Parts: sequence; structure tokens; C-alpha cells
Amino acid sequence: MEIAIILIWIVILILVVVTLFAGVKTVPQGQIWTVERFGAYTRMLQPGLNFVLPYIDRIGRRVNVQEQVVDIPEQSVITRDNASVAVDGIIYYRVMEPDKAAYQVANLSVALTTLAMTNIRSVIGEMELDSTLSSRERINSSLLETLDGATMPWGVKVSRVEIRKIEPPGNLISAMNLQMTAERERRAAVARADGERQAAIMRAEGEKQALILAAEGRQQAALRDAEARIALARAEADATKMVSETAQQHGPAGLNYFIADRYIRAFGAMATAPNSRLVVVPMEATGLAGGIVQAMQLFKEGNAGPAAPPGSRGSVPPSGS
Repeated sequence: MEIAIILIWIVILILVVVTLFAGVKTVPQGQIWTVERFGAYTRMLQPGLNFVLPYIDRIGRRVNVQEQVVDIPEQSVITRDNASVAVDGIIYYRVMEPDKAAYQVANLSVALTTLAMTNIRSVIGEMELDSTLSSRERINSSLLETLDGATMPWGVKVSRVEIRKIEPPGNLISAMNLQMTAERERRAAVARADGERQAAIMRAEGEKQALILAAEGRQQAALRDAEARIALARAEADATKMVSETAQQHGPAGLNYFIADRYIRAFGAMATAPNSRLVVVPMEATGLAGGIVQAMQLFKEGNAGPAAPPGSRGSVPPSGS
């Protein structure tokens, strides 16, 4: 009898322990659990210690409310210009309303992946290949707007959509490389031609400026030469005027003096020249000497006073006879 009572108390104790474990629930941080009563959703359990009615309530869905990442599998997409490209990506999302995410969609990850693949084909199919390769931000923004609006009834917020790879087939990549090479060669040729044109223009400008400066230099030299010639002509005119006045004042003797002076200076310069080895005395040396004698006579008469009238000589007074 005592053994039966002990067994009953043991069963009751085990039942109490099981009941306590069934009624106490500890929800980890980052998750929210749903409570179902006889299969119907009643409420949500927040992170921490929670209590439920044992044997009546049970845990339905365990929903992760942290930001999660879903891979978009690689798929082949046809662009607007009939080019085939391989595309894949990732989706960042977060559950904002756990009850909707638990009961409005059967498999949230599969639903997001399928929806993303469908919209990628739709967005890239409206674009040409060049735009597809250079407009990742545009594709990401379009997919984000579409997916965020489509997942709103599920209580999900799509924060980012990133296209990881847009890869054309190999033959198309080779053709694009050839096109890029040709374009770069064309740009290099254009730049080279433009540089040569600029260099030719600069050379022509330099030659033009050089010709202008040379012409200005010749003009200045001509002006200076003309001024020198004018000054020389004026000096020659003054000298001629002085010679003429001297000839008029002193007669042929003064002119002979002037000529003899110039002759002697020229002869002296020729005789004292460092490269002269032979001095030729002209045949008119006697005439030169006569001119010099006359000039000296004229000089003496000018110093002695006024000349005596011709035919008059100093007479000796007659001696007394």
C-alpha cells in the first residue's frame, strides 16, 4: 500500500514538472514566437520569459526578426537587344510583422527568391546590353522598389537588393573587347591628330611672330640707315658749303689747300695701314707739292697782314749822290 502511494506521488511530481516546463517558455533575443490555441493563432511571445497555458496553448512559428540575407540563384536573362547574360544577386530583408510573415506566406525565403528572379528578368529585359552592364544602381533601385511593395502584405521590409554578377557569354565578351580596343585606338588617333594640329598651329604662330619681328627689325634698321644717310648728307652739304665759302673767300689757293689736306690724310692713312706692304706714290706728287706750297704761302700771308697790291715791291731809297 505504501509503495502504491509513493508511486502516485512520484507520478504527480513528474506531472507538475512537465506542466511547469510546458507553461514556461523562454524566447531568445532576435526571435518572436506565435502562440496557437487548438491550432488558431492567439498572440505573440516577445524575447524573454513567457507563460502559456499548458496542454491548451502551444508554440506555432518561431520567426526571426533580425535582418537576413537571401541569395538569388544565377539565371540566364535575355536583354532588349537579344543578348544573353548570367545574373545573380542577394536580398537583405527584415520581418516587421511576425504574425503576417508566419501566416500570410508559406515559405518566406522561397517566395522572396522566386519574386526576385522574376523581377530581374522583367527589369533587365527592358534594357539593352550596354545599359545593363553600366546601370547596376538603376537595376538595384528598380528591384528594391518592386520587391518592397510586393512583400508589404507579408509583413516584410526589403532594405537592399544587390546584383552581384552580370556576365555575358564568352563570344560576346571577346566582341566587346575588340570593340573597346577599336574605340580606344580611335580616341588615340583623334588625340594624336588634335595634338599635331595644335603643334602645327603653334609652329605657324611662331613663324608668323618671327617674320613680324624680322620685318620690324628691318624697318627699324632701314629707318636708322636713312637717318644716318640724311645726317651724312647734311654733313657733306655743310662741308661743301664751307669749302665753297672758303674758295670764294681765299680764291683757288684755299681750295688747293683743302684738296691737299684731304690728299695728305688719305695718303697717310694708306701708308699707316697695318696690311699695307707697298706704297705707290702718284705721278702728281709735284702738283701736290705745289698745292702745299701755295697753301703755306696763303697761310703766311694771312698771318703777315693784308697782301701788297700786285706790281708794287719794296724799293730801296735812292742814295744821295
